[in-house]
Amino acid sequence: MNVTPTPPNHRSSSTAPSPQHLNRPDRTPSQGGPPEQERLRGATTDLLDHPDPDTAADYEADSATVENLLRCWVRESDLPAPGSGTLRIPLPASGGALLVPVRYWSLTGWHRFGPPRLASAPEQSPPVDAVTLAALLTRESLTTSAPTSAASTELVARVADSARRTATFIRERRERREHPEDGPDFFLTAEQALVLGHPLHPAPKSREGLTEAEASLYSPEARGSFPLHWLAVHPSLLATDSAWTESGRPVTAAQLSQRLAGPDLPQPDGHTALPVHPWQLREVRHRPQTAPLFDTGLLRDLGAHGSPWHPTSSVRTVHRSGAPAMLKLSLGLRITNSRRENLRKELHRGVEVHRLLRTGLSKEWQAAHPTFDIVRDPAWLAVDGPDSSPVPGLDVVIRHNPFTPSQDVSCIAGLVSPRPCPRSGADVDPSGLHRVSSDHSGTDHPDLDRPGAGQPIWRSRLAEVVIRLAARTGRPRGAVAAEWFLRYLEQVIRPVLWLDGEAGIALEAHQQNTLVLLDSDGWPAGGRYRDNQGYYFRESRRADLEARLPGIGEHSDTFVSDEVTDERFAYYLAINNVLGLIGAFGSQRLADERLLLAAFRRFLTDVASGSTRLRTTLPRHLLDSPTLRCKANLLTRVHGLDELIGPVDTQSVYVTIANPLHS
Repeated sequence: MNVTPTPPNHRSSSTAPSPQHLNRPDRTPSQGGPPEQERLRGATTDLLDHPDPDTAADYEADSATVENLLRCWVRESDLPAPGSGTLRIPLPASGGALLVPVRYWSLTGWHRFGPPRLASAPEQSPPVDAVTLAALLTRESLTTSAPTSAASTELVARVADSARRTATFIRERRERREHPEDGPDFFLTAEQALVLGHPLHPAPKSREGLTEAEASLYSPEARGSFPLHWLAVHPSLLATDSAWTESGRPVTAAQLSQRLAGPDLPQPDGHTALPVHPWQLREVRHRPQTAPLFDTGLLRDLGAHGSPWHPTSSVRTVHRSGAPAMLKLSLGLRITNSRRENLRKELHRGVEVHRLLRTGLSKEWQAAHPTFDIVRDPAWLAVDGPDSSPVPGLDVVIRHNPFTPSQDVSCIAGLVSPRPCPRSGADVDPSGLHRVSSDHSGTDHPDLDRPGAGQPIWRSRLAEVVIRLAARTGRPRGAVAAEWFLRYLEQVIRPVLWLDGEAGIALEAHQQNTLVLLDSDGWPAGGRYRDNQGYYFRESRRADLEARLPGIGEHSDTFVSDEVTDERFAYYLAINNVLGLIGAFGSQRLADERLLLAAFRRFLTDVASGSTRLRTTLPRHLLDSPTLRCKANLLTRVHGLDELIGPVDTQSVYVTIANPLHS
């Protein structure tokens, strides 16, 4: 969790293009097309559409990566929409420019682009691929900020790795369509749906350090599964805490771990069973702090044991259908912007929040919003060295699993993520979600409800839900999408705002941390939040929270200034979550973004000043501020930053962008 504003030299205006190439931000690409000298071949081609099944996966993966890079550059440079159907991106460091066909210009950032080309390239030259584009954009970043050349080189390598792994995931999905071996599980299916990953990250599927064979086992996109590795921890090394109860009786983390391991684990008397990710054990056992503990027998390797677990969308958290708990394991892989090893303060934070909610806060929250809750992290296990200092890399969170396999629950990221569909057969809807007959300017949808606009190759679960509801009710898809969105605001977003306003707790509720419960028809019926990292206790509410739970924050490092809380809350809940959802509706031709933005403004106005107004400051900020601070994933990776272990003032890069809600 980044708790300090980034230095002011990271400004989005520093990479703005020259005005002669671009019009004002409120302009959208015209239907007339670009000037003749900048007219591009393939302008109407969907990058996620390739007719040759033998090479489709490589093409689609590279194309998806190209679109991610372009979205990042447009957002982080705060580029306005072009007046024509082509976006021109100046490349002064390279002495050229990119010409990018705009298939869809999103008011919220989920743009769709055609294949980019260098303006100086011959007519028949191939489009710019992902690795070349990453190198070009990195070179431009070197002229406007101060990343190291090593970090820039690493970014290009990670982009290549991400594209390669994405191609593998696409290929495996098309070759193997069945669900996990233990039967349908809505929660797990959604966790495995992020084949393309974050649409505004340059390398969302990079898994530095995984072999191909390991990636098949340990990746949710590959529907992998594996037994956990288990260690026996001598009681002198065990660090643990638990607020888990069953029928009012306390249950220790050691008891929970033993239950999850099963009765046949060959565990020495008096020792505690500690689950470890198999990849992590190989990585950690030879570290200087860990190797002597194995050599002296204080840690004993019990081997792989038990039924397989499935990785969820975070890769490191594992799930087993029907198990009472999930396990958030330490995993030293660099995934998106961080190496994912649990920090001790995060373990304390999860238990602390559970205890805080049990002081009566949960009852107050449930009285106002009975269908929303937090997925609790009430217990943990870890290892301390002989000197009582934490041994990093072995910390494990025991997370409550409140979901049954038949309960229709999905993280928002999994719901909106396009998934590869069969290329033939009647099991796909002929509505054309990603394969369209003409360019769109970003706000109009002439083929939104016209059947037969093209067979889709990619579609999201959200699109399936909206299409099914529209068919069932006989209503236009745009109307169904708008109602779905309004219900989501009430069932998921309003409860999160309540917790901030009434308790002073802001949640890092981005799309991957936010779960929506769907009723039997597919409408939002409730929500959950998960993540022991992502809590912000407002410094201005310290006394109130201390009164509820004396000593709160002492070990969890969770109190944050209101200024930083406002910035992070606005990004995660508003930009990433809600505006990202609006962008998904728009880019997938399900709704007009302008209408959904207007609906969001009305919702925020009601929260800020209506009869049921809340004390949270976020709605007013979103309505009144002409700009917002936004996390810049491309620049964060260019600078080689790790959001979890870097200095607090440089953990990630934030830039200033135009606020699409500001009237």
